Amino acid sequence: MEWLTDPFEVTFVQRALWGGVLVSAICALTGTWVVLRGMAFLGDAMSHGLLPGVALAALLGGNLLVGALLSAAVMTAGVTALGRSPRLSEDTGIGLLFVGMLSLGVIIVSRSQSFAVDLTGFLFGDVLAVREQDLVLLGGALLLALGVSVLGHRAFLALAFDPRKAQTLGLRPRLTHAVLLGLLALAIVASFHIVGTLLVLGLLIAPPAAALPWARSVRGVMVLAALLGVTATFGGLLLSWHLSTAAGATVSALAVGLFFLSHLASGIRHRHRRRDRDRRDRRRARSVGIRPAATD
Repeated sequence: MEWLTDPFEVTFVQRALWGGVLVSAICALTGTWVVLRGMAFLGDAMSHGLLPGVALAALLGGNLLVGALLSAAVMTAGVTALGRSPRLSEDTGIGLLFVGMLSLGVIIVSRSQSFAVDLTGFLFGDVLAVREQDLVLLGGALLLALGVSVLGHRAFLALAFDPRKAQTLGLRPRLTHAVLLGLLALAIVASFHIVGTLLVLGLLIAPPAAALPWARSVRGVMVLAALLGVTATFGGLLLSWHLSTAAGATVSALAVGLFFLSHLASGIRHRHRRRDRDRRDRRRARSVGIRPAATD
């Protein structure tokens, strides 16, 4: 029992756990729509697109969070504008912005000789360095994400499954898409200093994708995704403590592992259900005197 509780008696691990719980909830609210709409590449591009703002803020001695917000705003505006071009596919526009912003960030980083540690923190995060003010910011981000998700649920749902119907219903799909991009930017900016930009997609995509086969509604996916994210956070911090591994990477790796376990279990369940259905069909066929066809 001490193996489970000892790490969480340390103050900075407790803060890391609370930070991971809040990030998991934010990513569950946003990541569900990312998974349903197939926006994983956009999420990856958005996370890497933060580099110029973060690098410039660090170079000038400013607030990294403000720099990340500015970069996220540029990425959001760029994706929205390029998405309206009839001659350019959305993936092409996202890819160009991704490469452009990442290149600009590397150029800014190359102007400084003391960026190695800061860049490593940007890429991989430091969940064990969460401060009390970080928890306050994450709490505010969670409330904002929850408010946007509740108010925009109907529009997001229509956009995810039938954009044309959303237009017919007067839900303004372009505006809804822009708001969804803003929600994605909020999740990434709130999370990058906890698990880093390279690992934020682990909590943004893996828990909702793992929850998808088991939930019966979008809200169900969000709730289950949050629980899976919290499980990955707790288990990742526990393993990191005992195995002396990078905490953020361990959390994200465990989240991805839960995704594969979920889909393996879902596949087994599907095969069992299909087998039971075939047996029932054969029994019904025999009961009415029909000889069922041979199956492999």
